[in-house]
This record gives sequence, structure tokens and C-alpha cells, in this order.
Amino acid sequence: MSSEIEIGKGKRGRRGYSLDDIAVIPARRTRDPEDVSLDWQIDAYKFDLPFIGAPMDSAMSPETVIALGKHGGLGVLDLEGLWTRYEDPAPLLAEIAQLPAEMATARMQELYSAPIQAELITSRLEQIREAGVTVAGALTPQRTQQFYKTVIDAGVDIFVIRGTTVSAEHVSSKSEPLNLKQFIYELDVPVIVGGAATYTAALHLMRTGAAGVLVGFGGGAAATTRKTLGLHAPMATAIADIHAARRDYMDESGGRYVHVIADGGLGTSGEIVKAFGVGADAVMLGTALARSTEAPGRGMHWGAEAHHPELPRGHRVELGTVGSLEQVLFGPGRTAIGELNLAGALRRALATTGYVDLKEFQRVDVTVSPYQPGSVV
Repeated sequence: MSSEIEIGKGKRGRRGYSLDDIAVIPARRTRDPEDVSLDWQIDAYKFDLPFIGAPMDSAMSPETVIALGKHGGLGVLDLEGLWTRYEDPAPLLAEIAQLPAEMATARMQELYSAPIQAELITSRLEQIREAGVTVAGALTPQRTQQFYKTVIDAGVDIFVIRGTTVSAEHVSSKSEPLNLKQFIYELDVPVIVGGAATYTAALHLMRTGAAGVLVGFGGGAAATTRKTLGLHAPMATAIADIHAARRDYMDESGGRYVHVIADGGLGTSGEIVKAFGVGADAVMLGTALARSTEAPGRGMHWGAEAHHPELPRGHRVELGTVGSLEQVLFGPGRTAIGELNLAGALRRALATTGYVDLKEFQRVDVTVSPYQPGSVV
């Protein structure tokens, strides 16, 4: 049965589903939550939690990267953020948090126009390494050629190339694009790259040798890409499509496993659960972690799109704080809306549906069940 619907006589479109549109279904078997494993491993690096801190200044500082690492997750520092432009960005982060809404975008554009300093990339990554946790840093494709040697020399363990959308076939008439396949081949560290939103785009990224592919486009709480560019990919469909691309790539490559990492639209534990249910191996969290009291955004949240110098495609949003990072990850929960005890909720969801680990949980049954706020379900 075709999933396409007629938009008009001259155009058809494929039906896509957001995470709000679906739900996982309990099976005939249940388990004790204590018997469930949330372990995740990419390349040689093992983690107790499948949670990756998104490289966003409002969520991840060197200190929160370290804290997340000690709690069992993986924090990723934005190597194009305030931490690599200013020796002490704390006053600037405080200023951003207090700016009136109508001034926030213009002021952030000013602050982020300062040059990136290679020596600060080195010192921030060394600070993380000295704490004894896995070191991960992110660059956009546009800055990767300029700074990747600095990043590698600083001792990064996992290299992240993250943009709103990243293509393995970027074409430019004015400059030589980053050759991802050659670049990844020449590095001695695993590379996570994205975002990607379709089967074909993800399959091409997998063929570059990436260890993981970020799935998501324009769906985060601070993004306005759909309003500014008209581009959007519903997350449930995108993850499921790229899960299928990974399956087919395994057959094509003789068994090479590329991790599918959901990135965007994962602000609550229920959304996180459903991302794993449709095929994710790990999730990259911005909003969910930016609500912690330790988050550098102080209850405010923004991404790189919010301070683009020419065409901002996001904004600073007010989230507030709900508890410490430890409470966000492990509870105890004080509300019933999925903002606290993310690990506990994921563990209980696996137990309730009868699964013992995340790879098994990718086989869980799901239903299309659009959520209606205020309804009893």
C-alpha cells in the first residue's frame, strides 16, 4: 500500500510521522526493570547510558560534558561555540540568559562573530581528557578542514561533524567541498556525522565510513527551520527510514554496523523511548539536558542556527530548570511529564514491553496513535 497522498493533481507527498504520532505497544511478556541494560558501545567506547549531550552552548560546557561522562553518558562540546571564542564565556552566557527576547538574536550574532581560537579548542578538550571521561567535540562541515588537526592533536576520542543537514555529495562551484570519505578514512578516530533525514542520504553517509549517523532535521525545540526554509522531516519516519538504510548497508558491507543516533525533538522521556522503538541506537539530547540546573544556558536554550550571521533558523527559548543533571538522568521524578529520570523511564519502558536491551527493543511493536493534548490515553 502506498504511503503517498495527493496534495493536488500535480503533486503527491509521502506521509511522515512524528514521534508524537506513534506509541509503543506492551507485549505478552514483562520484565523487572533491574534486569534491563541500557549499555551502548560505539567503536571501542562503552557507555552505561545511550545518551549523548548535544554540542550546544546552552546544554554542554566542559563541566557538564565531564559530569555527563561520569554519569555514564557522552557529552559533546561545540568547538565553534563561546567556549572556543572566549577565555571566560561565563559572563556572556549569563547575559544571553537575561536578554529581552527582541534583542536575543542580534546580540548572539555579535557574540558569536568573535574568531574561534585554536588554542582554546586544545585547552577545552584537554580539560575534559584530564577528568578521565571520553572526549568528544563537534565541528560543522564548513569548519572541519580548518580545525580538525587541532582537534585530533588535542586527543579527541570521538569526532562529530554536525550540521543542520550534512551531505556526502555536497556540490560547490566556488570551493572544494569536504570529501567525507577521504577525510574519515584518514582519521584514526571514529566519526559521527549528520544530520540526515532520508534513507538515501544516510546510506551515502554510511558509505563514507562513519561510525554513526545523526538523524534529524529542523525538529528541535530551538529550531525554526520549517518556518524559515520550509524544510522538515518528521522524526519517527526519519529514524525508521535510516534504520532500514543501516540494515541494507550491513548486507552491502558484509556486516559493518553503523549507529543510528536520533538528534532533535527528544525533549521528554516518552519521545526518547519511541526513538529507540523505531530504530535508534542512541539519542543526542539538547532540550532534555538544558533543563538541568548545571546547564550553562541557565534555563534558556539555543542552537547554532539561532545566531547564524545572515539567516537565523532558530531562536533562544525559555525552558526553565527542573532539577540537577543527576535528577534529569536518574530521578527521583517530581513531575509526571517526562522531564526527570530519563534513564529510569527508558528502563521501565523496556521492562514493560518485555525487552532486556536496546537492540532488542528496536523490534517493539508500534501503533500510529496521534497524541491529543489534554486527552486521556
